[in-house]
Amino acid sequence: MWNDSPQPLAECRWKFPPPSDWPSSDLVGRGADLEPETLIHAYMNGVFPMSSELALGEDDIAWWSPLERGIIPLDSLRITRSMRRSQRKYHIKIDTCFERVMRGCASPDRPGGWINERFISAYVELHRRGWAHSFEVFDEYETLVGGLYGVRIGRFFAGESMFHLTRDASKVALMHLVSEMKNDNMTLLDVQWLTPHLESLGALEIPRPEYLHRLSVALNP
Repeated sequence: MWNDSPQPLAECRWKFPPPSDWPSSDLVGRGADLEPETLIHAYMNGVFPMSSELALGEDDIAWWSPLERGIIPLDSLRITRSMRRSQRKYHIKIDTCFERVMRGCASPDRPGGWINERFISAYVELHRRGWAHSFEVFDEYETLVGGLYGVRIGRFFAGESMFHLTRDASKVALMHLVSEMKNDNMTLLDVQWLTPHLESLGALEIPRPEYLHRLSVALNP
């Protein structure tokens, strides 16, 4: 089981402009920091950070809210026979090796990698405080072969990244995430941008205003 009672955070010292003031682009701001209070404030406002080739310097942070947001409806995850077979040969743990999962997602061999040491440190601290979580996939030899990580706030989960070293390992992690979300009556699984891989698993795009509405519902009891 995962912790659904994270540590209280101080008030964020940054203020994001209201959506009505956001530009008509996926990139809605830059600057600030990666403190836990900043990150959670951002997610609660529909914004997430990511390093980018557009960065103005080593300390520059880009903040994103895609015009077309990728989500996976919890009842629409496509589970193939291959995924079910793979599920039987793996076992899943939650929050036992968060940093290892994040470093698996940050492998320099992955094309388009953006997770650097600054992000790893920030999200490890977020995990320590009970806000970030990892779903970890192990084989029969107790070797970590895949997983995913993200941020939970109430009935909302922001999926950040996933990786696999063996067949279907990341997909099995996703299956367990969705199962846990259903068990906890959660409602919104955010995957940021739609990719062909995520679309094959049941993800779809919704306009930014609809995403922000669904987020508001998920954050309120």
